[in-house]
Amino acid sequence: MERPSYLHKYMFDWEIFDVVIGGKSALDTKNFLGPMSTIEEVNQFLKGYGLDPNDRVAKSELFGNFQEAMQFIRRYFLKEGNPDGLDLKVPNSLLMISDISQLFLMATDDNIVKKEDKLWAEVVLKVMHTIMHADKDLRSNYFNIVQTQIFDRFYKYVFRSDDDKLFIGVRGTEDRVPLVDFETKSKKTRESIIIKLLHKAENVAEELFDRVGVRFITHTRFDSLRLIRFLLEKNIVIPHNNKPSRAINTMINMPKFKESHQSLLKMAIRNNLSEERFLAAMERAAVEAQLEPSENERNKHTSKAYQSIQFTCRQLIEYKNPFLQEFNDLRRIAKNSNPEENELARRVLNMDISLVARDIRFFYPYEIQVVDQEAFKANSQGDASHQEYKRQQVRSAMKRVFKSIIEYKQIEI
Repeated sequence: MERPSYLHKYMFDWEIFDVVIGGKSALDTKNFLGPMSTIEEVNQFLKGYGLDPNDRVAKSELFGNFQEAMQFIRRYFLKEGNPDGLDLKVPNSLLMISDISQLFLMATDDNIVKKEDKLWAEVVLKVMHTIMHADKDLRSNYFNIVQTQIFDRFYKYVFRSDDDKLFIGVRGTEDRVPLVDFETKSKKTRESIIIKLLHKAENVAEELFDRVGVRFITHTRFDSLRLIRFLLEKNIVIPHNNKPSRAINTMINMPKFKESHQSLLKMAIRNNLSEERFLAAMERAAVEAQLEPSENERNKHTSKAYQSIQFTCRQLIEYKNPFLQEFNDLRRIAKNSNPEENELARRVLNMDISLVARDIRFFYPYEIQVVDQEAFKANSQGDASHQEYKRQQVRSAMKRVFKSIIEYKQIEI
C-alpha cells in the first residue's frame, strides 16, 4: 500500500525532542546532527548555530577548532596520548579533510561514507561544539577582574600573627579562627574546562561554577563550622546569592551535631565550663558526628571517602571599562584643540560613544571548600586524591563521547 504523501509533514525526530524538552544532552544522542546531504544544508545549519559560512575568518576559526579537537582526542582519549585511552586510530578520511563542510557531510550523510567514518566525524564535532562553548563564554574576558574582586574579600581577613600562625579574623581581636592553610584556585586550564564540559549534561561554559575558588584548611572539625560562621557574620558570604543545589557537606552529620551542640551549650551554662573545656567537648561532638562514606552523595567522579564542606557563592562584580576613561581624556584634549580648525579633534568630538561599554555589573560564581587537616590528608591519598578524580573525569568524558564507536566495535571498557 502506498504511503500518503502528506505524512512526512507530521513525522517527528523524537530523540531531538528529548533534547529540547526532555532534558537530554545533544552529546548523548545517537545522531548528533540531523540529516544533511548538501553544502547548502550545512551552511543553513551553521547560520542557525550563529556562524556565517561566508565569513572567511569565522570559517578559518572553525577549521582551527577542528584541528584542536583532533589533537585533544589524540591526547586524552586515545592510547597514543593517554595509557588509559582507547586503542584506536583516527581514520585517514578525517586526516584528509580540508574544508569543514566535508566533516559535517561525513557525519550526516549515510550514503557517502562507511559507518565508522560517520561515527568518528560525530565524535570530532562533539568535541568541536564543546570547544566553541569554552571559547565563547563572554565572562572569561573579565576573569582577572573577577579573581581580584573575589579574592580581596578573603585577603582582607586572612593574616599571620607575630609568631607566624595563620588566622582568618579581625587582627588584634579574639574574633578569629586558626588555619592550617588558605589556598586560592588558579585559573582552570583550557583542557580541564573542555574535559569538564564533555562529561556535564549541560555542556555549556556558563554552567561551570568552580573556575574561581578558595580552600580553607582548619586545625579541627569544629573550627570548620566556626570558619563558616565568621564568613557569614562579616558578610563575606551572602547566603541569598548562593546556589543551593551546589552545597555539599560530606564531613559532619549536621542534625546529629546540632543535638550535641544544644546539649553542650546547656551543660556549659549549668557547670560554668571554661572555654578550653567547652571547645574540646565541641570538637569531640563534631568528630563523633562524622558522616560515614555510605552517606556521602557527591559528584560521581569523586570517591565516597572524600570529605569536605563546599558551597557555591555568587558575587556581584563591578567592571569599569578602562577604554572609556582614556577616550573621555582624549575628548577633553580635543575640546581644547580648536575643533573648528582641527579635523581630527572635530571627528573625535562627533563620535557616538553611546555604544561603548560603560561600567558593567554581573554576578559571577565561585566555590568555597572547607576541610580540617585530617580530612585534607585523607583526601590527598588513594581513591580520594585529586589525580584520581581527574583520571575518572577523563575516562567518563571518553566513554560518553565515544559511546557509539565503543558499541559499534564492541570494545570492552
